[in-house]
Amino acid sequence: MFFIAAFGLLMMCLSIIMIVNPSYWSNGIIEFSRKSYFHWFEVISRLIAGLVFVSYNQTTLYPQLILSIGYLLIAVSTGLIIAGSVKHRQFAVWSARKFKSTFRPAGFGSFVFGSFLIYIAAIGVISS
Repeated sequence: MFFIAAFGLLMMCLSIIMIVNPSYWSNGIIEFSRKSYFHWFEVISRLIAGLVFVSYNQTTLYPQLILSIGYLLIAVSTGLIIAGSVKHRQFAVWSARKFKSTFRPAGFGSFVFGSFLIYIAAIGVISS
């Protein structure tokens, strides 16, 4: 599915920012958390991605993995709704500050995983 590959590409692009400038990434999270639409954007984007992953898992090379990721994204969306926007904002700011030093290595991991998503989506389309 092209959405899964696009998701992987977006992950790779965001990962580059994390790798090149972790402080910029951290400050970006803090700034974004101040936006009025922050909470619902995060909930809805994760829910949509999760539903697409669940719906199109069979079009990938590893359908069980994509199905699991989809359900995880749906669960996170549900958890964010339960936590509420105030706690979500507090967590975003806390984690952006607390884990600033781990953003660079996490960015490398995220970049590799984004590449993997593109690969399994592309191979799934080719083998269909």
